[in-house]
Amino acid sequence: MTSHVPNEARVIPLRPRAQRPEAAPAAPPAAAPPAAAPERRRPAAREPLWRDLVGDVLRRERLAQERTLKEVAETARISMPYLSEVERGRKEASSEVLAAAAGALGLGLGDLLARAQGELVRLAARHAGPGRGPGSSGARYDGMCLAA
Repeated sequence: MTSHVPNEARVIPLRPRAQRPEAAPAAPPAAAPPAAAPERRRPAAREPLWRDLVGDVLRRERLAQERTLKEVAETARISMPYLSEVERGRKEASSEVLAAAAGALGLGLGDLLARAQGELVRLAARHAGPGRGPGSSGARYDGMCLAA
């Protein structure tokens, strides 16, 4: 993955925008019926990215142990700039890199992923609106699925 790609999805409209007829002149504003105020909706909360969650867990654990980025990077045999990028969610690290970083912090890869999954469940429950979230549609968040 490249680091210059924004964390936003590109939206492609499914329907073309309505075009105004060019032949018909526009009615004067006084003759037009009053338009209803557009309904305002809250913007949808952005779902967290897996790399952000894993990076947050790594950084929190490192800071809890009062260790420097340099110490952990040297122990894990990862470059310090790369580990910094992983912690900030800028890089999608391989399982080998994640295992090395977790091991340098005294965690197993499973521990790291379980903590990230727990954070995902917590954030999903907080951002779930009415009628959404665990239990409302039969969906449960008691597992994890990773795809590359």
